[in-house]
Amino acid sequence: MTMDQHEHGPLAGFTVGVTAARRADELIALLRRRGAAVVHGPALRIVPLADDTELLAATKEIIGSTPDVVVATTAIGFRGWIEAAEGWGHGPELLDALRGVELLARGPKVKGAVRAAGLTESWSPSSESMAEVLDRLLAEGVDGRRIALQLHGEPLPGFVEALTAAGATVLGVPVYRWMPPEDLGPLDRLVDAILSGAVDAVAFTSAPAAASLFARAGERGVRDRVVEALRHEVLAVCVGPVTALPLQAEGIPTHQPERFRLGPLVQLLCTELPARSLALPVAGHRVEIRGHAVLVDGELRPVPPAGMALLGLLARKPGWVVSRADLLRALPGAGRDEHAVETAMARLRASLGAPKLIQTVVKRGYRLSLDPLADEPRTP
Repeated sequence: MTMDQHEHGPLAGFTVGVTAARRADELIALLRRRGAAVVHGPALRIVPLADDTELLAATKEIIGSTPDVVVATTAIGFRGWIEAAEGWGHGPELLDALRGVELLARGPKVKGAVRAAGLTESWSPSSESMAEVLDRLLAEGVDGRRIALQLHGEPLPGFVEALTAAGATVLGVPVYRWMPPEDLGPLDRLVDAILSGAVDAVAFTSAPAAASLFARAGERGVRDRVVEALRHEVLAVCVGPVTALPLQAEGIPTHQPERFRLGPLVQLLCTELPARSLALPVAGHRVEIRGHAVLVDGELRPVPPAGMALLGLLARKPGWVVSRADLLRALPGAGRDEHAVETAMARLRASLGAPKLIQTVVKRGYRLSLDPLADEPRTP
C-alpha cells in the first residue's frame, strides 16, 4: 500500500455507483471507509415476506404435500421464510414438514440458519456452489421426485431445467421477490451519472438489479448509451458470475472477485480503479489523475467537473499543446465563449495547488508541463 493510499484510502478520488437494495448500507460503508464517493441508486425493492401471497401459497403446498427434497440457498431467505410462516400461523406445520425431507443447505451460513430453526441439514457442499448441489441431486437420481427450491431473487441458469429434464418436479419457493423501486429518483440519478461519466465504476450485487437498471434506462430511451458507457468508460464489477450474466449478455466486460462476498468485491475495486488512473511526472511533481480528484505528490486535491474535463484532455496528450478551441469543446455546456476555458483553467490550477503543472502557450493554448526525462534510467 502506498503512502497516499494509507492516508486517503485506495478509492480516494473515485466515485462508485451502487445498485443494491439489500445490504446496501454495508457495501456503502465499506466503500466510503476506503475513500470512495458513492452514488446510491437502488434498482429494486424487496416485497416484504409477510405480504407475499406467492410465498404463502408455496408454503401451504409444502405443508399439504411434503416434497422429497428441499434446497435452502440463502441464510437470510431461509430465516425469513420460517419467520413469515410463523407470522401466518403455519410455523410448526412447516417445521414438521421440513423435518421429514432431505434438506440440502448451500454453504455454512445457510447451514447455521437451518440449525437455528431446530432442523438438521442432510448435506451441505464445501464449495457453497449451486453447481455442486445440482451434481449431487443428479447423481442421486431425481426421476419422479418433488424438489422444493428456495429462490433468492437471482436466476439459477440451467438448475431447474436440468432437474426437470432428469424427471423431477420442481417447486419454487420465492422467499423474497424483487420489484422496481417505488421512488425512481435515485435510480435515475445513477443512470445520469453513468451517462455523464460522473461514476468510475458500478457495483452489482444481484442479477435482477442489473436487469432493472437496463429496464429503467430503456424506459428513458437511453439503454444503448448506458450499455456503451459500461462497455468502455465505466467499470462494471459484480459479486459473482450469476450477477454478471445480464451484463455479459450486453457485451459488457465484467470483473468478479474469487470469493463471492462484499469484502472481496470492494477489495477488487481497490485494485482495479487505481490501476486505471493515469500517473505522470509533471513540473517536478508526481500527478495521479483519478475520477473526481488528483493526487499531487500524494496529496488529494478535489477538482470540479469542468477542471477534470480540461485536465483529462491535456493528459491524453501530455506535453503537447492543446488549443483553446479543443478545450472549449471538452467543457460541458460552455457554449462558444473561449473565455470559459480561461475561467475553468484558473479554477483547475487553484484546485491543483501547483500552478506550474499547466503551462500557458501564448496564442496557442495550454500544455501539461511533462518532465520528459523523468522516466529515463539514470547513469550510475
